[in-house]
Amino acid sequence: MKARQSASAVLCCAAALLFSAALSAADAVSHRMTPYVGAISADASSGRVIVSDGANREAYPASVTKLMTALIVLEDIKAGKYKFGDVVTATPDVYRSEASWVGIKAGEKMSVRDLLYALMVESANDAAIALGVQSAGSLEAFVAKMNDRASALGMTRTRYYNPNGLPPGKRYPWKKFNVTTAADQLKLALEIVKHREIFEYTSVKTCDLIKTPGGYRISVTRTVNKPFKESKIVSGEKIVKTLKNHNNILRVDKKKILNPDGTEAADGLKTGYIDAGGSSIILTGSRCGRRAVVVVLGSASSALRDEHARRLLADALGSLVW
Repeated sequence: MKARQSASAVLCCAAALLFSAALSAADAVSHRMTPYVGAISADASSGRVIVSDGANREAYPASVTKLMTALIVLEDIKAGKYKFGDVVTATPDVYRSEASWVGIKAGEKMSVRDLLYALMVESANDAAIALGVQSAGSLEAFVAKMNDRASALGMTRTRYYNPNGLPPGKRYPWKKFNVTTAADQLKLALEIVKHREIFEYTSVKTCDLIKTPGGYRISVTRTVNKPFKESKIVSGEKIVKTLKNHNNILRVDKKKILNPDGTEAADGLKTGYIDAGGSSIILTGSRCGRRAVVVVLGSASSALRDEHARRLLADALGSLVW
């Protein structure tokens, strides 16, 4: 009898462990779904929602986080706290990440403008930290600033733990994933498109990262509407690499989905990816003077993300123009 009871107890424990593992696995993949966790589109001028599907489901924004970083920097500049041309000296907080980065080290210099290019084109995680420290004096203070701004925008289901969207890990001081929803990210997107300067950065397809004697600078080589041009290199400088925008929809619209005449309508805003949270994008574009914004979070792949985002933007622009 005792043997049977012992065996039953073992089986119960095993079942409980399997059930717990199943729950953990389900929780792990809940932020990454097919075709996506949540999606939403809206008229940029009025904020009127056009399509909403799972827009209040929790998702991991990954590098889409950098849009909040950019918004705060643009607002700082508008408030006169510093200028686009001001030079930022990197602090020890700016460490090389294991993902996208430009490689700026402590003591090296880069302008606010060029850090914004690195942030929005290359999705540079070190640029996000450098800009955050420039804005608030420390990484921790900037994260608090991000959450305050999110609260002011009514992003009630968003919580930031870092300025770049990287997952928690041994290399980083934060212990949790940034979390948000498509509905919350729409509020952020509608706010940032009010700053026309953002498109100077989000519409860039490629730019050269140039090493200077004291740091780095950026030379734009192609935007959505402008052809390539050679970077001007002076003595002591060299091109380190060409940065390419992760937003594929800026680069190709062969099926002429966004505009029937083949012109490119998309000019931003930001993509993101981490294993735990899948592929995400905040996409915007205009047609005939009307602008729409689309958010797709937690897609199972970048191809699925882009397919649905492109269609949502095309449908939104179609409904606004016609």
